[in-house]
Amino acid sequence: MKIVMLDPIAVSEEVLEGYSNKLEEMGHEFISYNDRVEDDDLLIERGKDADILIITNLHLSARVINVCTNLKMISVAFTGIDHIDMDTCREREITVCNSSGYANQAVAELVFGLLITIMRNIIPCDQATRDAKTRAGLVGNEIAGKKFAVVGTGAIGMRVVEIAKAFGCELLANDFNENERAVELGVKYVDLPTLMRESDIVSLHVPLMEATKHLINKDMIELMKENAVLINCARGPVLESKALADALNEERIAGAGIDVFEIEPPIPKDHPLLNSKNTVLAPHVAFASDESFVKRADIVFNNISKWLEGNPQNVMK
Repeated sequence: MKIVMLDPIAVSEEVLEGYSNKLEEMGHEFISYNDRVEDDDLLIERGKDADILIITNLHLSARVINVCTNLKMISVAFTGIDHIDMDTCREREITVCNSSGYANQAVAELVFGLLITIMRNIIPCDQATRDAKTRAGLVGNEIAGKKFAVVGTGAIGMRVVEIAKAFGCELLANDFNENERAVELGVKYVDLPTLMRESDIVSLHVPLMEATKHLINKDMIELMKENAVLINCARGPVLESKALADALNEERIAGAGIDVFEIEPPIPKDHPLLNSKNTVLAPHVAFASDESFVKRADIVFNNISKWLEGNPQNVMK
């Protein structure tokens, strides 16, 4: 089998060599590229003879997939697969496996990093200190005792629930199905309007699909409390950015922490959230830690090994 890693997966050469050596010892050919390209023609040139592709969040179009006539399996070094033309993969019977679970801890930690930054005015405090000012006007709020809501109680949402419980929060959630572990932890499932209306903190953890696009829209945001904070470390299009920016600028909600946008950063200078009040932004970094990247590489190559054995794991439909 020819296995091609189309773009780097952010681990050291030493770590990568460990995996590639095992594959080559089994008689497979392994080729890796240490730069990211997004042009279809270049992706085709790299992957056209591959039996197996490894990609991160590169857009993989129907054209690229169809030109790769030997392609049988894609190991995705990412949780989401909305950047891959899955209809074409289904038509071609190409197995697609994701790396679910590698960033659960990393994403959950950034949720609380963003939240504390907002609620304790960390950025204004830093600036005030540098400007020889006092804490005047910078008294913040505690997380403990707040109604903390999670929209989406999958693996990442559940890790956020566990940490919020440790902070001493009252827990609410909304999802298509109730998570038994969440209920055991004291989570109360409610409909989305009730969640938006009652919560002090709302953290989004749903995948991007037709049913979740602009799930948090103008109508939902208008239900929020004036002291509420919204965190999005899920997918950008789940949230209607303009509606959120308007609510922040009109001080109808207290703050927002945003790691994901409608497009991958860099985002345009006229993006509404770049100029909204009490907003902390990050360039889609929640999943990115040294530790998570090592976990991810292990899943990526285990996906390949399991598929080669005829016992695929993490298969996406």
